Amino acid sequence: MNHKIFLNCLAILIGFSQFGNGQDISIDLSGAWKADKGVIIFSGNYFSYAEFSANQKKYTGTYGGEWSQKDNKLNLSFEYNTFDTSLVGQSFDKPIILDENSLTIDKVTFSRIDNGSPGMLQGAWLFYGRKRDGELSTRDADQPRKTMKILSGTRFQWIAYNTETGQFSGTGGGTYTTIDNKYTESIDFFSRDASRVGAILTFDYEIVENVWYHSGLNSRGEPLYELWSKR
Repeated sequence: MNHKIFLNCLAILIGFSQFGNGQDISIDLSGAWKADKGVIIFSGNYFSYAEFSANQKKYTGTYGGEWSQKDNKLNLSFEYNTFDTSLVGQSFDKPIILDENSLTIDKVTFSRIDNGSPGMLQGAWLFYGRKRDGELSTRDADQPRKTMKILSGTRFQWIAYNTETGQFSGTGGGTYTTIDNKYTESIDFFSRDASRVGAILTFDYEIVENVWYHSGLNSRGEPLYELWSKR
């Protein structure tokens, strides 16, 4: 494996640093955290890191999957990785330094953005259906080809990928609010089309039995009606 690619991919999340004093291992990582180059979201059992610059409308890459925390170690299992697809399916058990508002991994410090609130859609969601011309079609959300949305209390990211082949299809994300049954996104990065950065989109939303009903107009002004299941 190319050593430089490996380091670029994992520098934010993986390291062998020694632990500092005063760490409170009882603190929940859930929520969004920001470093100089990007944002990481921990939500439910899933995480995603995206590297981007909203000001420059530049997207660099993303990786994520499942996570768990035990004592002062963070276990990461990659489901997608645009820096190195060979890491998909692999797990790493790495140390962290954590307090209420900062998370340090391999000498890189993230500052807390939120703790999973106030947005009402915190969690990981899998796309499993859409309505077109009054017809509802669904697919198996657990198939290898997935589209996932992961949300903290203020941040969101969607990712399209295949856990079997390691293929990555696209991603985008930014900030969101949920007010009066309206879900509003402000796009900070978009891998397929940087011109969409800065767009603000508002949708109707409803959650019924762990299904997110999402409807409105997409960034091209076309009608959209989607169903997302809680992962």
